[in-house]
Amino acid sequence: MADARHDDRVFLVDPARRGIIPLDGFHCPRRLQRTVRSGRFDVRVDTAFCEVIDLCAAARPGRMETWINGPIQSLCLELFDRGKAHSVEAWRDGRLVGGLYGISVGAAFFGESMFSLERDASKVALTHLVARLKVGGYRLLDAQFITDHLAGLGAVEISRAEYGRRLGDAVGQHADFLKMNLYAGGTEALQAISQAS
Repeated sequence: MADARHDDRVFLVDPARRGIIPLDGFHCPRRLQRTVRSGRFDVRVDTAFCEVIDLCAAARPGRMETWINGPIQSLCLELFDRGKAHSVEAWRDGRLVGGLYGISVGAAFFGESMFSLERDASKVALTHLVARLKVGGYRLLDAQFITDHLAGLGAVEISRAEYGRRLGDAVGQHADFLKMNLYAGGTEALQAISQAS
């Protein structure tokens, strides 16, 4: 993380309690299910990675500063070029209106940041991410810190020791982020989430 957008220093954060989204514990409320199924958003993968990071880092009302600085952004773009970082994007009428990005290591996915310019756009992207991770054989979705937004979708906090155990197990396994159809629709995503691992 960085203290600010224009601060070139980067530091690691290792909180006593870590936020994760259990892939079998993701909660998709009925209203969100309807939105996902409706096709209101065209969900794409890895088509606008740079733009997603830019929008995640952009100042917005209530949050004028970001932890995503130039060095972090450059490293993430390099990881994307190597196939180790991915974006899930929500588009509407040809415009990028929500999404998220993260880093993939073994069977662990580290959700870095998300943004939304329209109601539910980031939640739809997150729903598609969870489906993709389940289909691809992932074991850990690291959310770093819990927000009310994420808690409502099933995110929980675990101890540093439990996180270390799960992380060690996940990074040593193989998973495939692109195993799920790149053009999977909302119904397919919801089916993948509801199926037992």
